[in-house]
Amino acid sequence: MARYKLTLAYDGSGFAGSQRQASKRTVQGELEKALKKLGWTGRSIILSGRTDTGVHATGQVASADLRWTHTDNDLVRALNSNLPADVAVWSAQIVDDKFHPRFDAIARRYCYRLICQLLRDPVRERFAWRVQPAVNANQLAEAAKFLIGMHDFSAFGSPTTPKGTTVRTVMKTEWKQVTEDEWQFEVQADAFLYRMVRKMVFVQVAVAQGKVPVETVADALDGQASVKARSGLPSGLAPAHGLTLVEVMYKESVGQ
Repeated sequence: MARYKLTLAYDGSGFAGSQRQASKRTVQGELEKALKKLGWTGRSIILSGRTDTGVHATGQVASADLRWTHTDNDLVRALNSNLPADVAVWSAQIVDDKFHPRFDAIARRYCYRLICQLLRDPVRERFAWRVQPAVNANQLAEAAKFLIGMHDFSAFGSPTTPKGTTVRTVMKTEWKQVTEDEWQFEVQADAFLYRMVRKMVFVQVAVAQGKVPVETVADALDGQASVKARSGLPSGLAPAHGLTLVEVMYKESVGQ
């Protein structure tokens, strides 16, 4: 018996999120069904974190304890032959049997795609949020700067556990214009609150469309500001289908 670290990719369109739910199709449920066909007898795999309904991933991490007498690559092929087309295992490796995908993670990286055009784009809109009016590049960059650092992000999301802290450290926020009408927001933090990235994107787009001043972002993160100032963000979330979990990072010693 060995503990395997599995890296997954999935199109979240057809899933009710990553975490197993009764009577709903989830990424965890599909992966556990595939593992059972290979002799897995565990009660539950462990994910690095949950993604909402519609959110995609290219770097979700799971762990499972499995008796497997073939190579890691053979395990990848065997799992993928038993998984549906909208989820795949990209790598498998034996790790220390104390490895925990969630608690051992030191950072996570997400990407959000945005397209600015008047007409619907059915293909790209499966993985991006189409907005109008178009965003202002300078205002996007200005708003993103305020999000860097250690802050109380309670105005941007809710804790992932009861009575959990809402303080997070954001190491990177960057907007890139990848085509004439498409933008991508990359954000990396030690951890994220529930729906934090989607709220970040929604607020930044509101700023870049001239709907709210950029100072609104700073006020929401100012621990000395009034409750009214901290709660002054526009209400709403960026749609889930524009968001992708790109990578979960661990210390170099993990798996050695």
